[in-house]
Amino acid sequence: MELFNQIKQLLDNNNISYQVYHHPPTRTSEESAKYRKVPLKLGAKAILLKDKDDFLIAVLPADRKLDSKKLKQTLKSKRLRFSTEEELKELTGCDKGSLPPFGSFFDLRIIVDKTLFEEEDMAFNAGSLTDSIKMRTKDYESLVRPQKEDLSVESG
Repeated sequence: MELFNQIKQLLDNNNISYQVYHHPPTRTSEESAKYRKVPLKLGAKAILLKDKDDFLIAVLPADRKLDSKKLKQTLKSKRLRFSTEEELKELTGCDKGSLPPFGSFFDLRIIVDKTLFEEEDMAFNAGSLTDSIKMRTKDYESLVRPQKEDLSVESG
């Protein structure tokens, strides 16, 4: 709950409007979208990854999947893997599925898929599996100033 409150405080301190959702624990982006009553494509899923030396967070729309080949090219890295659940918990304090799309809380680099900004709004689990926030993508962009890249492909 502490990370959720830190996110809300960051948004409040920057006069950013947002909507909060409290819902049963969700394990998938599809479940989260259902409880938020928003299209899956508005979901911003944050994924903790490790290249050769460092951890980073990749953020992409929940209806898309990570294209590791594209990300490897962006990072100029030959090695890239998903973090383990233990690494995720150790580095962020988050459970799988609850990582918010903010690297600054964890001193981690963040790269966001360009397609996320095609939508007016975005929604994400905010540090827990039971708390979500929906906000405008333009506010997220101005607050986070993320590196924007082509990182994903359509799911399915």
